[in-house]
Amino acid sequence: MSTNKSRIWLSSPHMGGEELENVIEVFESNWIAPLGPMVDGFEIDLQNYTGVKHAAALSSGTSAIHLALIILGVKPGDIVICQSMTFSASANPIAYLGATPVFIDSENETWNMNPDFLEMAIRDSITGKINGKPTLPKAIIPVHLYGMPAKMDEIIAIANSYNIPIVEDAAEALGSSYNNKKCGSFSDISILSFNGNKIITTSGGGALLSNNEEYVKKARFLATQARDQAPHYQHSNIGYNYRLSNVLAAIGRGQMQILDKRVEQKRKIFETYNKYFQDKNNIGYNVKFQPEMENSFSNRWLSCILVDPAENKNVDVEKIRLALAEDNIESRPLWKPMHMQPVFESCSFFGNNTAEYLFNNGLCLPSDSKMTENDFDRVFSVLDRIFV
Repeated sequence: MSTNKSRIWLSSPHMGGEELENVIEVFESNWIAPLGPMVDGFEIDLQNYTGVKHAAALSSGTSAIHLALIILGVKPGDIVICQSMTFSASANPIAYLGATPVFIDSENETWNMNPDFLEMAIRDSITGKINGKPTLPKAIIPVHLYGMPAKMDEIIAIANSYNIPIVEDAAEALGSSYNNKKCGSFSDISILSFNGNKIITTSGGGALLSNNEEYVKKARFLATQARDQAPHYQHSNIGYNYRLSNVLAAIGRGQMQILDKRVEQKRKIFETYNKYFQDKNNIGYNVKFQPEMENSFSNRWLSCILVDPAENKNVDVEKIRLALAEDNIESRPLWKPMHMQPVFESCSFFGNNTAEYLFNNGLCLPSDSKMTENDFDRVFSVLDRIFV
């Protein structure tokens, strides 16, 4: 790897300026503690942006999924259906609760949960084919992969027909929309992430959103150690230390002000790559991007390509990744599907190996919102040596 060139990141934090002013305000007011006025304001910002009535700011998107499953009554032995092509944080909370994850393959139009295999899994669960006894799944977790909206109309219709609640994992999709409705606003409970690599960040953080006020009240209660109403510390439930701090919420409030700008920048990055590979495809290559359906608007958090060696003169994504790394440019394979992970290898999977194909042939290109023309020149100079 070159050491004399600056690093081009996959997706790094990008401050807008207002964040520091908010943090200074927190210091001057001495609200250096969990909760506080910035947390309250950040929750309102999220509600206003997504159109969801209630929000709880939390320490991570993972904690939000964990609380969502608790709120929905998931217990040991229950079945929870989860998209396979995702980061492990979508699935790990199922295991926290001793429940059984069942993984669903991707479809080719968005790379997200395949509705046909979703319904197949539900039917097999109801007839006892999954764990030996008839069981109605307790929840469905679809994911908007890399900011691309899933087929929510079809997924919701299936979930409603069986009366199964949805936990919408919009961790990567803040700023995306489907049928002109914001991602994170489609389900019983939805979750967001503000990890350092997301389109906006609070350094570490997340949120649980719902139009059901009782769900969000319960999330806040559980996230603050489930303390009962009493002058002393009394606990009748197991609680968690999952609330966002006032300092990090101050960063989040500043980030919300430039969210639409970040979406615009990310989509421009995608268009720049798209134009580059259109030219390469004209000379005999066939590089494909994650598709965007006509009724979808993706924040294009990461620009992702498919490079099948059989269609690209034996060029594969590992050759591209290593060449970029040599020039100190970060890229990354697509998420390794959950059903292929050693920790989940014994779990049921419904699909036709679309997610496996995506993993084997997919690559996330550097999509940092701070990328300059010189950065793109470096990326394209590496790619030009491969796609000749």
